[in-house]
Amino acid sequence: MIEALPLSANLGFLWTDLSLPEAVRAAHRAGFAAVELHWPYGVPAEDLRAALEATGLPVLAINTPRGDVAAGDFGLAALSDRRDEARAGLRQALDYARGIGAANIHVMAGRAQGASARQTFVDTLREARDLAAPHGIGLLVEPLNSRDVPGYFLACCDMAADVIAACGGEGIRILFDCYHMQIMRGDLLHEVTRLLPLIGHIQFAAVPDRQEPDHGEVDFAWLLPALRAAGYAGFFGAEYRPRGATDAGLAWMARFAGRG
Repeated sequence: MIEALPLSANLGFLWTDLSLPEAVRAAHRAGFAAVELHWPYGVPAEDLRAALEATGLPVLAINTPRGDVAAGDFGLAALSDRRDEARAGLRQALDYARGIGAANIHVMAGRAQGASARQTFVDTLREARDLAAPHGIGLLVEPLNSRDVPGYFLACCDMAADVIAACGGEGIRILFDCYHMQIMRGDLLHEVTRLLPLIGHIQFAAVPDRQEPDHGEVDFAWLLPALRAAGYAGFFGAEYRPRGATDAGLAWMARFAGRG
């Protein structure tokens, strides 16, 4: 048995057969200590908030809207020709985050490259921070692997750190997804330790199939306690695609939560 770790359920992947309020309740029954969301905007905020209040689970983050998914959009914040849409999405995310009490907004950069994209992303993040900070809401930026999301603006943590520095460093942190970063660079313990002051949240899933974290290239039963010992004090977000029904695949959790 390993020491109990604070685990969060990413409801963008887990219990997707349930309504979002019911998924919150399912995460609570399973023993998760928090939840995080992808794009909850189709659910009235008051309905989701009622489930959150009933279970006592905090929401760690929601994502900004992706844009035109059918056209291949995966975020808008770095797209110089979509600034108005990005601003509208930010305001939508902020209103929803306030409505459910979310701690952070993950600002999705989108598929873009070059100096213009970097400047657009920096400008958008500065504006987003000015809107979010008075409400006590932080911002997250997430590097994604170029195999799953080709052309995404942020493909490594050094790029994310550069953008955060250009924004002045306050109110913006890295969402470090072990799945994405194992594919791109590996050496996860070193990477987290090196970037620790900039990391706002950590997610995990098996590599390379992004399923339950009980197999694959990374021994999370070793890595997550090591990240804790290195100084990471936040939640660990389970963002994986279940092999079948979510409840049927939770055997891994007993060990990670210190119950087996």
